[in-house]
Amino acid sequence: MNQVIIIGAGGHGRVIADIVLHSRDKLLGFLDDNRTEPVWGYPVLGKVRDWRLYGENAVFVLGIGNNAVREQLSKKITGPWYTAVHPSAQIGTDVTIGDGTVVMAHASINPGVRISAHCIINTGAVVEHDNILEDFVHVSPNATLCGTVQIGHDTHVGAGVVIKNNCAVCPGCTLGAGTVVIRNITEPGIYAGVPARRIK
Repeated sequence: MNQVIIIGAGGHGRVIADIVLHSRDKLLGFLDDNRTEPVWGYPVLGKVRDWRLYGENAVFVLGIGNNAVREQLSKKITGPWYTAVHPSAQIGTDVTIGDGTVVMAHASINPGVRISAHCIINTGAVVEHDNILEDFVHVSPNATLCGTVQIGHDTHVGAGVVIKNNCAVCPGCTLGAGTVVIRNITEPGIYAGVPARRIK
């Protein structure tokens, strides 16, 4: 049984807490710079900088939705990292899930997928066969990544996005909610629309 501390006690952190509890691991509490009151009776143990006090007895997971903030914190905290997978998620054969990644309720990850470190696969997302997701990717609720899609580092895939099979999205992109990607995206930026167009 893992003893888990969540970095961040906001909404995203609470969703991860729910995953920990459903996984029957032990939730020790949270570290948060802006909150002191308990969450569902689980204590806020201190500030983020206090992680060193618990590193010998606990594993950590970043309860922060923002990719850049997760990456910044991952460079300050050496772990060990907890990979949180909700029991209702469907995980296919030959799937690799990196350290610190979170897979939420009813997500589907199909065979041959490679997910790197500190990613978020949100509620109801579909990651089809042979996808590759680099570090710090966030796939929002009900997004669909069709087969053999590649998503670059620090990319946010918005809610309900659809990415056509065999497409690649370069690092540093934001795909707005409902965007449909039908060809490779090779320039960082913010994309929206059907089909996707760069708007910033």
